[in-house]
Amino acid sequence: MGEQRKEWRIESILAQIGSLEEPVTGAVNYPIYQATAFRHPRLGQSTGFDYARTKSPTRAVLEEAAAALESGDAGFACSSGMAALQTVFMLFAQGDHLIVSLDLYGGTYRLLERIMSKYGVTSSYVDTNDLTALESVRQPNTKAVIIESPTNPLMMITDIEAVADWARSHNLLTIVDNTLLTPYFQRPLELGADIVVHSATKYLGGHNDVLAGLIITKGQELSAEIGMLHNSIGAVLSPSDSYQLMRGMKTLALRMERHQSNALTIAKYLQTHPQIAEVFYPGLEEHAGYAIQRKQSSGNTGIFSFKVTDARYVEPVLRHLKLIAFAESLGGVESLMTYPAVQTHADIPVEIREAVGVDDRLLRFSVGIEHVDDLIADLSAALEAARQEVEGGQA
Repeated sequence: MGEQRKEWRIESILAQIGSLEEPVTGAVNYPIYQATAFRHPRLGQSTGFDYARTKSPTRAVLEEAAAALESGDAGFACSSGMAALQTVFMLFAQGDHLIVSLDLYGGTYRLLERIMSKYGVTSSYVDTNDLTALESVRQPNTKAVIIESPTNPLMMITDIEAVADWARSHNLLTIVDNTLLTPYFQRPLELGADIVVHSATKYLGGHNDVLAGLIITKGQELSAEIGMLHNSIGAVLSPSDSYQLMRGMKTLALRMERHQSNALTIAKYLQTHPQIAEVFYPGLEEHAGYAIQRKQSSGNTGIFSFKVTDARYVEPVLRHLKLIAFAESLGGVESLMTYPAVQTHADIPVEIREAVGVDDRLLRFSVGIEHVDDLIADLSAALEAARQEVEGGQA
């Protein structure tokens, strides 16, 4: 991003991603450079591009934009959110210990417990908003705190600044998964974190059409280390996917405003619904993390979870939805409903999952940008159809 953009607000930076980086033709959309190899002017000289795994022109524009949006020093675009996490986790070696958010995305848990554990990296899972709990599991070999805030799917909030201060006092890295809020609403590096990761497949891409991950780092030494890992592991984002992701990011500000508005309206509606036992959304004043969320973020995500009063409602609710799709993933313009216990969090052992609250009554709702009245009508009809089926079966 150019020097002239430093004073721009985030909406302008997003809309102008790639618009000033092509000086020859003046193209307002940065082109897709499909090359994997680049000519050297002469021995010992480089254009800055040598081999596409190391650096690609289209991907470089995306990475610079990501760093600017998160107030970081460097950005790295990966082939998926999990590839981004794996690249970051390769900072750690045999015998290292990590402290991780208790309510955790199932894919991250799988990566830590089924893959990283094979290489001698161990993890402790705690409420990362509880500094006493953090201190209780800290070990001499602890290297980092890994935070989701909000968590997926129970929307637990961590005071990122407080944890980052605590981590720094013990020479630990603070790594934050910022997928659910995006840099439009929350910038963890400004709160003291060292690394931010995104499943860019979600809100950043925004259209359920591109698989991507991002890493943003603070500090030259850490940035250089992640850069080496990114290049060596090679799970980099292709030029065409980099272009697609930048295209989606241009409308992030508009979409996030609509996502949070719709989500808050529907969450409030469900709070009063007789078939709903509990709603988990940090935009609700009743949420335990409401005050922290308001302090460190400028808005809310478009995803929340809720529990039905009877597990028997789950299957017919999902079957009767028409506008809302029963599908995994989140963050796209289309509304999606997910059943975490058997989908996104199936790799977490039942006893651990249920102890946290991810049980057979929990549904996760990624609220899209459709008209909110249509979404409420669809959800209401599905809940009523489920009630009739369950009560009819009892007769």
